[in-house]
Amino acid sequence: MGWAVRKLRSRYAGRQTASKAKGLTIIGTLMTVFRISALTILLSIPLAWSAETPARAQGEQGIYRGHAVAMHGEPAYGPGFAHFDYVNPNAPKGGTLRLEASGTFDTLNPFNAKGSAAAGLSLTFETLLSHGQDEAFTEYGLIAESVAFPEDRSWVEFTLRPQARWHDGKPITVEDVAFSLDVLKTKGAPFFRFYYQSIASVEKIGPRSLRMIFSEQGNRELPLIAGQMPILPRHYWEGRDFDATTLEPTLGSGPYRVADFEPGRHIAYERVPDYWGAKLPVNLGYNNFERINYRYYRDREIAREALIAGNVDFFAENSAKEWATRYDVPAVAQGMLVKEQEVDESSGQFQGFFMNTRRKPFDDRKLREALIYAYDFTWTNEHIYFGAYLQPQSFFGPTELASSGLPEGEELAVLERFRGRVPEEVFTTPYRTPQTDGSGWPRDNLTKAFELLAEAGWVVRDMVLVNAETGQRLSFEFLYQNKGFERVILPYVRNLRRLGIDVRLRLVDPAQYINRIRAFDFDIIIGAFGQSLSPGNEQRAFWGSESADLPGSRNIAGIKDPAIDELIELVITAPSRESLIARTRALDRVLLWGHYAVPTVMAPFNRLAYWNKFGRPENTPLQGQNVLSWWFDPEKAEKVRNWQGRSGAQQATAADGEN
Repeated sequence: MGWAVRKLRSRYAGRQTASKAKGLTIIGTLMTVFRISALTILLSIPLAWSAETPARAQGEQGIYRGHAVAMHGEPAYGPGFAHFDYVNPNAPKGGTLRLEASGTFDTLNPFNAKGSAAAGLSLTFETLLSHGQDEAFTEYGLIAESVAFPEDRSWVEFTLRPQARWHDGKPITVEDVAFSLDVLKTKGAPFFRFYYQSIASVEKIGPRSLRMIFSEQGNRELPLIAGQMPILPRHYWEGRDFDATTLEPTLGSGPYRVADFEPGRHIAYERVPDYWGAKLPVNLGYNNFERINYRYYRDREIAREALIAGNVDFFAENSAKEWATRYDVPAVAQGMLVKEQEVDESSGQFQGFFMNTRRKPFDDRKLREALIYAYDFTWTNEHIYFGAYLQPQSFFGPTELASSGLPEGEELAVLERFRGRVPEEVFTTPYRTPQTDGSGWPRDNLTKAFELLAEAGWVVRDMVLVNAETGQRLSFEFLYQNKGFERVILPYVRNLRRLGIDVRLRLVDPAQYINRIRAFDFDIIIGAFGQSLSPGNEQRAFWGSESADLPGSRNIAGIKDPAIDELIELVITAPSRESLIARTRALDRVLLWGHYAVPTVMAPFNRLAYWNKFGRPENTPLQGQNVLSWWFDPEKAEKVRNWQGRSGAQQATAADGEN
């Protein structure tokens, strides 16, 4: 599987920007381009040991060696395991999977910050370790056959498999690993530079072995993060410009390679017949399609129509309205097109209106809280979302990581360290997103918003809201790139205007949108992300001060708070699963009371629509379905083709009759 597909548990293989959790994305273009679906991971120290070394045994004093590494606890699959329980190791190979992508692409290099990368490129690359989808955060050997690290996790060693090969037949070497780290940290996209910054150096310690030295100790996640790094071929990139966009298919080692493409229109991948890792336990049951095709459509609406017309096989639906209304078609009624809502037990997709605290007036917490009171979830959910969503009460919910009630136990002990540096409400008031009666006129909430705005220095004069000292009107811009989001934004804007706020809507094309987000050139945007079951180093990118001004970072709100930085470090260094939960709840509580985003909806499920031409494994892992574990079923496919043929003929006959 592709490096990001394994980690992010994507419903299909699109470009990823995070190798941990669902990661923060921007709804619209970034969600389409980077395809972060509903998915994730966990934490802990020990690994499973080789057949020669019993679990938890030590070769050298305090050095752990084995075939897998878990963040906390033990890996679910021991040494010598045959395959994951949630795949069909005997799945037949063959057939074509047709997927969709929105917008366009102009590069086949997904690792730098230039251009828009083609969907599915993660199918062609691999990592040292492979993520287990039925565990919170455990990784098993892929390119690396074994892994070792000391108790303080200040370094990690990998031994590469002797059979690991690039598509040109050359072996994957220690030098390739060292090159990959260097080029991603110096020339890669901001995410890679930030995510791998704690890997200080790489030392060759044997013909197929290397040691990565970390710049910090006690960060239990670093061996797993090192294992997630995509490995790139040094001999291919020598003499080529890594910084540039390119339409030359780049050399990889994964189960697929680029077969053909037309920029901005389509790209196809073919299964590598002599793929070196086909029989590895982590790969058995995956990569069953002979060919995977992506066709590009202008937007999601057109892609959805292509699905219903039979030109796309699989579609991850992100619109509650379309899910409720558009699939009332004969294909669904007769079981040819399957409409399935899958509960996501690992996380929930949080969506909100993120405020840019780098700019005034959003640097004022009281003002941000007032803007939250202007959002009417109950009315919006009923009239816009067809009652499909939950109201967000946490950045980590609904999971055991979400804060609730008042802090107690270890969570309270952690927060006590920050008393006086975090909002007092953290200790005194259970957080609850503002409630309304759903009438569409949230009078009490708007009254509360007025009170908060007054505390922040804003008053109403001549029916408009102005700064009490300067007389300047409160005015800001709502930036978005998908016209379909207007139906979500406009009811909120209506309430803001009732407060006397001047709100401008700015619709821009996808390219301009991405560039403005990268440069933090916005006031408010729609943002969405899902959290890992094992939050860790990626929290620095989400909320950390260091990432706030890093162009293209995922700290969309621009948070710069030393207390939050310290809480993040406590999460990263949590010594046990229990401590991780308590510390994450503490971080969640402080983020909620910081009022950095207007919580809009929480989606603890994934909506899938696909033509009934595939076989699927009997077991579904904790982190949900992965279409790369499905397989083409010729008998089912023939039934679908026959039905589509009859349906098309019937439609043509009806049209002739109308004429």
